[in-house]
Amino acid sequence: MNDYKVTVTSAPFGTTRDGKAVERWILSNGSMEVSILTYGATVQTICVPGRDGVVRDVVLGYDTLEEYESNTCYFGAAVGRVANRIGGGQFTLNSETYTLVQNNGPNCLHGGTVGFDKKIWDAEIAYHGVKMTYTSPDGEEGFPGELKVAITYALEEDNSLSIHYEAVSDKDTLCNLTNHSYFNLNGHGEGDVLSQELLIEADHFTPLSETFVPDGQILAVEGSAFDFTQYEPIGKRINSKHGQVVLAGGYDHNFVIRGYEAGKLNRAAIALCLDSGIRMETLTTKPGVQLYTPNYEVGGMTGKAGKPYEGRCAFCLETQYFPNGMAYGHFVKPILKAGETYDHTTIYRFSVI
Repeated sequence: MNDYKVTVTSAPFGTTRDGKAVERWILSNGSMEVSILTYGATVQTICVPGRDGVVRDVVLGYDTLEEYESNTCYFGAAVGRVANRIGGGQFTLNSETYTLVQNNGPNCLHGGTVGFDKKIWDAEIAYHGVKMTYTSPDGEEGFPGELKVAITYALEEDNSLSIHYEAVSDKDTLCNLTNHSYFNLNGHGEGDVLSQELLIEADHFTPLSETFVPDGQILAVEGSAFDFTQYEPIGKRINSKHGQVVLAGGYDHNFVIRGYEAGKLNRAAIALCLDSGIRMETLTTKPGVQLYTPNYEVGGMTGKAGKPYEGRCAFCLETQYFPNGMAYGHFVKPILKAGETYDHTTIYRFSVI
């Protein structure tokens, strides 16, 4: 008989500036522990044991709600309606052009000025975890349709954090949800991640234009600074003279996951930290994964437990549809038809090497 259990508890986490109560939900399976905030459906902590048995919190974040409200880096947040960038802050759907806020140069980034990362989500206990729900009204941040969203965070027996996204709209709209956790497998605030190793299951990536949206090309990674088809230290080529690396000041690029089929769970990446012995697999049903190494934005910050966060002290693996997908016919479109269900899963699976 399987006696696997996950304990789920909640506690107050403060009140927002406009008087809304926020909760912190804690999931534990006896080996790993994860905490989720109702503010932004945010992953605040992921605590997993290393090779030495020491439990490390491997995601960046804050100890207080006030810090999260001031956060411009989306630490651990659920981002949407559309993760990443929409070029020019507009898109055309069913022959109608929708204008969005331009909050990242000329682009709309992560759903706009007040995206899902800044919303207060409802929460309830779910199987092996917690289910967060939010209803985005028609026209919010310029997007059409009332969108009802549910994100279920669950701890699985193999020390995986499963994130299951569901959404339904009453009008045709766009939907591309992801989680924006920043990982350091040696523990948050424990230096940079340049020696941590990464394998990405992708033979191609989508290069950026000068405005940081894909330019429509799909280029081979072979022999370039973007070749992670074998394990490579994240920092090995992060200062190379490759034009795309120079443009981004490091990595901020979408990779084309090998073998994508709609609804199929594929492995997107594996990250290793030889110091802690922690290994993390990323699996997803989406066609792309964004590798982001905070190149400028995080430097000089102070995070949980007063630890310093400097540039390149973490990496993000954001599973997604390709950024700016509406602009190019050969990209998978993030269109959600009225009445149909957006249904995607991302898994972060932890083990010890």
